[in-house]
Amino acid sequence: MIEQTISMERMEEAVNIFGSFDENIRIIERELGVTVVSRDGELKVSGEAENVMYGVKAIEGLMSLSAKGETINEQNVRYIISLIRSGNEDRIGDLARDVLCVTAKGKPIKAKTIGQKKYVEAIKKNLVTLGIGPAGTGKTYLAVAAAVAAFRDKQVNRIILTRPAVEAGERLGFLPGDLQSKVDPYLRPLYDALFEMLGPETYQKYLERGNIEVAPLAYMRGRTLDDSFIILDEAQNTSREQMKMFLTRMGFGSKIVITGDVTQIDLPSDKISGLKEAMRVLGGVEDIAICRLGQADVVRHVIVQRIIKAYEEDENRRNAKRAKEKEGR
Repeated sequence: MIEQTISMERMEEAVNIFGSFDENIRIIERELGVTVVSRDGELKVSGEAENVMYGVKAIEGLMSLSAKGETINEQNVRYIISLIRSGNEDRIGDLARDVLCVTAKGKPIKAKTIGQKKYVEAIKKNLVTLGIGPAGTGKTYLAVAAAVAAFRDKQVNRIILTRPAVEAGERLGFLPGDLQSKVDPYLRPLYDALFEMLGPETYQKYLERGNIEVAPLAYMRGRTLDDSFIILDEAQNTSREQMKMFLTRMGFGSKIVITGDVTQIDLPSDKISGLKEAMRVLGGVEDIAICRLGQADVVRHVIVQRIIKAYEEDENRRNAKRAKEKEGR
């Protein structure tokens, strides 16, 4: 058993790092097998030598984020622990840099993981970016934030958000109302993100002027979209033909971001996903980036990470079983 001491300069910093009811410190204690005690403006970390070293690095990482104005939460703590365990603690400083966009209420939006940071950088550098990853990795949210930032910076004149109207079980025809009422539920995540970034009044103003367009993918056919930031969400549910149609809508001065999760395809089993096809065909094409976000980039509740991991493991087992059955034939 050894003990190391970390000095805290300000009480506010300690409150931020500890979290409500010391929940952040409890996570460090549980995950790393150490004991953390606060006394006289100092934190004392005790336990086995390697665990204490990890614990000190985790707390120092949280202190560096806190000093840059970050609010420390469970997601920060767990992600920093995973970086330290994988020997990437030197990347912690990258997490609090580069505010992508500020919401209508003044909240700064920035990448929360290294994978998200690479994704945001790819969007800035490339004309077409494919963001592939499971639920909760911020694919759509960060793409909308990048679109709002480009619009405010006058890099583009329009933001166009679209997704295929493919249902996970229910049918569009059973929903009440006209076509717009029927497609609204499918476009709701895009509306929600824009509402947060711009505020309802500003959003409505730009919508009426035509600076913002939220429409199902079928509305894109036959158009050329110049000076626009175009986001195709839930792209795993596009057909091969729809994906090609969408990609060829791009005009001068435009940027495209395509997001999707290839593990959540709602197409009939005999149809090939346009997103899977695009990943295969477009790899290595100039000015096109393919970013893969993973379980470590999930910024929702920790249970979401566990669910995704369980499904990934099950899929791997099934693939291995199928491969064995093929060999046996």
